[in-house]
Amino acid sequence: MTETPAKILWSPDRAQVESSNLTRFIERTGRGAADDYDGLWQWSVSHPDEFWTELWDYAEVIGEGSREPALERGASMREARWFPNARLNYAENLLRERPRDSEALVFRAEDRYETRLSFGELCDRVSLLAQAMRAEGVTAGDRVAAVLPNCPEAIIAMLAATSIGAVWSSCSPDFGVNAIVDRFEQIEPKLLFVCSGYYYNRKWFSLKDANEELRKRLSTLKRVISADVFGDATQPGADEGSATSWSRFAGNFSPAPLEFTRVPLSHPLFIMYSSGTTSKPKCIVHGHDSLLQHLKEHQLHADIKPGDRLFYFTTCGWMMWNWLVSALASRAVLMLFDGSPFSPAPSVIFDYVDAEGITHLGVSAKYIDACESNGLKPRSSHKLDRLRVILSTGSVLTPASFDYVYRDIKENVCLSSISGGTDIISCFALGSVNLPVYRGELQCRGLGMDVAVYSPEGNELVGAKGELVCKSPFPSQPIGFWGDDDGKKYRKAYFSAYPDVWCQGDFVELTSRGTMIFYGRSDAVLNPGGVRIGTAEIYRQVDSMPEVLESLAVGQDWKNDVRVLLFVKLKDDLLLDAELVQKIRQRIRTNASPRHVPAKIIQVADIPRTRNGKIAELPVKKVIHGEVIDNKEALANPESLALYENLPELQQD
Repeated sequence: MTETPAKILWSPDRAQVESSNLTRFIERTGRGAADDYDGLWQWSVSHPDEFWTELWDYAEVIGEGSREPALERGASMREARWFPNARLNYAENLLRERPRDSEALVFRAEDRYETRLSFGELCDRVSLLAQAMRAEGVTAGDRVAAVLPNCPEAIIAMLAATSIGAVWSSCSPDFGVNAIVDRFEQIEPKLLFVCSGYYYNRKWFSLKDANEELRKRLSTLKRVISADVFGDATQPGADEGSATSWSRFAGNFSPAPLEFTRVPLSHPLFIMYSSGTTSKPKCIVHGHDSLLQHLKEHQLHADIKPGDRLFYFTTCGWMMWNWLVSALASRAVLMLFDGSPFSPAPSVIFDYVDAEGITHLGVSAKYIDACESNGLKPRSSHKLDRLRVILSTGSVLTPASFDYVYRDIKENVCLSSISGGTDIISCFALGSVNLPVYRGELQCRGLGMDVAVYSPEGNELVGAKGELVCKSPFPSQPIGFWGDDDGKKYRKAYFSAYPDVWCQGDFVELTSRGTMIFYGRSDAVLNPGGVRIGTAEIYRQVDSMPEVLESLAVGQDWKNDVRVLLFVKLKDDLLLDAELVQKIRQRIRTNASPRHVPAKIIQVADIPRTRNGKIAELPVKKVIHGEVIDNKEALANPESLALYENLPELQQD
């Protein structure tokens, strides 16, 4: 097939390429030229043992033992182990030596609170808490959980726990109690960190009752520790109740040199969770080898250097929080934010970028779309002079959003749309400051990630849509699912589609340029008349229309086939009339294909989303087919599902 020409929106200049970490890595390894990314990628997947050993050296990983072999393949991809004869500790690498008075963390909670921590203060607080945890009996392998905002206390508690070799797991405070219990009761935590409440849109939300219910329902807890996140325990409902205050828990200790328990790279580090929008969340266990993947992505792809200031708008319930925190290992300064990204004003994040000289701005595709809808033009109102890289993930970044970034945010910036998932706590495809940015495309496949696109029959595709797969082992591949002792659920989740090949469940295209285009989740792919259509192909047309706030497309089983349904949320109290229906259909027909045109277009007041901001297509599909949704609390707005029940339009031709 003929590949559609793509527009280059940004290209690095010679100085940017010459000064990049990736170029230095290429020069160090002697593997090709700075402008030959494809050659470097090919070497990295053909000789993974050499590549990951070189990465270990380049990133100055702290560890012990032999690094041979770098990869022990095992009988299957699932059983592969990285550096099986070496040991390291994740927290030790994040707290690698730097000046004690250098800045480590900056935290803002909208305009309600701000604090900063130096590297010395961070180390001292981790030391105190780790000593307290050891005194409480926490040892390697124990689980430590938290329900905290994206704040310094969450990072301190995580570093203290993982320095011992304990396993960290966290949720965002806006999760309902049932959603938290669904996750944490499976992993049986010994300690739970909470706080008295949090701010959102300048309002205070007390967690007093929720914390008490969690203490009662999580039977394995030895102690609940309440963190004074906002520096003043006088918020409404801030009394401790049955929890122990952080200061009391760690108050009997004095700062001491940090101690780290070095463990095999396959030792559990984090437990993450699937979205759980259609069933109970799966507990995904990641090991200390995730450090290697994050070091590679931060340094070789995002070009993070010592002293760079990295921001990602995230909560502690999303893998991007773990990804953000790992940047301490690259000596970055972490810029934390909790609350609404539009409070106290729509420009609050860009105000933060200017005030703090943020170099790397990480947001979701939904946030970028919302900025455009709000009429923000930071290029005119802000300096953004230190901003070098914008990162976007969470859902597909539309071509129109690429245009918006370069037109209205900043012209000279590397816009890297990145995609991976909680499953791998990292990325399959992402960016590089050495490469151009093509409109609507992810710049490259990740180094060391043997990514390809397969047809349903398992044939490799270039320039055609198919399944995103990874053909070889990689660090950050999950150890397994908690409680899945025989690995049956794990194999079904990732290895059932193709023998011993990881199938991510994304519907994508690999171009001849080596870029990737994402069309949505495979399980949400529409199949009218046997033709596979990615939902993102429809969203790209509809969501850029001035009348539409957002949309959701699903397939409905109808008369021995599948018909496409499109639900639209309109702006400014508009009503969906025949003229707008025809306009939507014509736009889709002209810019996509007649196959993409929905059989039904229906106006709704709200679109359901996961707590990470992703459109929740599968629950809607279940509702319109009369199926039961077992875990509505996994949604940020579960009440919206009622809008899709028993619609008369869906019973008619």
